[in-house]
Amino acid sequence: MHIFVLGTGMIGTTVVTELAKYAGVKTITAVDINQASIDKCLAIANDPQVIGKVAALATEADIAEVLKGADLAIGCLPHSLSLPAIKAAISSKCHLVDLVGSHFPEKLALHEQAQQAGVLIVPGCGVAPGITNFLAAQGIELLDEAQEAMLACGGIPRYPDPPLGYQVVYRLESLLGLYTKPATIIRNGKIMELAPLSDLVEMTFSEPVGLCETVITDAHSTAFMLQGKVENLVERTVRYPGHWDKMRVLSELGFLDETPVAIEDTVISPKLFAQKVLIPKMSGHSIEDITVLRVEVSGIKHGVSTKHTWEMIDLYDHERKITSMAKTTAIPALLISQWITTKKITETGVIPIEGLIVQERFHPFLTELSQLGIEIEYKEETFVEKE
Repeated sequence: MHIFVLGTGMIGTTVVTELAKYAGVKTITAVDINQASIDKCLAIANDPQVIGKVAALATEADIAEVLKGADLAIGCLPHSLSLPAIKAAISSKCHLVDLVGSHFPEKLALHEQAQQAGVLIVPGCGVAPGITNFLAAQGIELLDEAQEAMLACGGIPRYPDPPLGYQVVYRLESLLGLYTKPATIIRNGKIMELAPLSDLVEMTFSEPVGLCETVITDAHSTAFMLQGKVENLVERTVRYPGHWDKMRVLSELGFLDETPVAIEDTVISPKLFAQKVLIPKMSGHSIEDITVLRVEVSGIKHGVSTKHTWEMIDLYDHERKITSMAKTTAIPALLISQWITTKKITETGVIPIEGLIVQERFHPFLTELSQLGIEIEYKEETFVEKE
């Protein structure tokens, strides 16, 4: 089995390192445009079955050329390259597990092409989108009538620094995309969009996290996959108090706009300028981070109001020496990859994780997540109305 990992940044390197531990994987090719990034990845993986490959990854044709001879690929590329990677995988007849969940309708439109090619494309297969998605789907399956689904997740610093109380745990490009993209939700059974940074709500987690704030962000594939199964669904992103108000001010002042502006002889988008300015403000003095997750699904079961809740508070992994965000994003992708290669998953087409890890596959997948260090707590509550 020959697996390609596209992109050797923080999360791609974690995928390579963890994937090398599995029996049945003959060769892992780590692909990036940057030799230094590949060298660092190979040094961390320190495994003879991992080889590096410098290659262009800018277009669908570039990626298709890379994937010749690959059985399966794991996409750890920027959002802008996700759709080209999916098209390239289909044309190369290569299974693809992709971390990026954006532009889902365009990806779903390729479902029949993927089926004809005999491959499975799994978009949005990290922590959020990813783990949150299949937890919500399972919660809905457990109810006779699903009324509300709330998916909350956030990567936050263990030791927050002012002024934003946040440190970058993945690409800043992707982060600002999350902050500026309209949020797809389900309301009263219908898919609709809300303005970015909508509906600030407090949320409290146990120590060492405490009080946080959330806003509604894009629900990615869940809005489309779970429509008709739940009346209302939103996804929320978690930050420490004060962060969202400051980012909203930047947005309102136009610093997150993409329309270029002229500054003397230079033309630049405010968003790109903001990225350059914000990077040092979001670096933090410590690499330690926390990933928090909470999924609540409520409705009716046997005539009784019932709520299912899953929660995760995951800390920086000192044993692996990787961030929590890297671990919780990479491990679901490599587990799905393993399940595809071992024929535990045999479907073809474009199917996000919430279409795969439900019902009889749900608990075995959670068990394997736990074995790899991702612990998710669960509780069921029932509410009897007083007469």
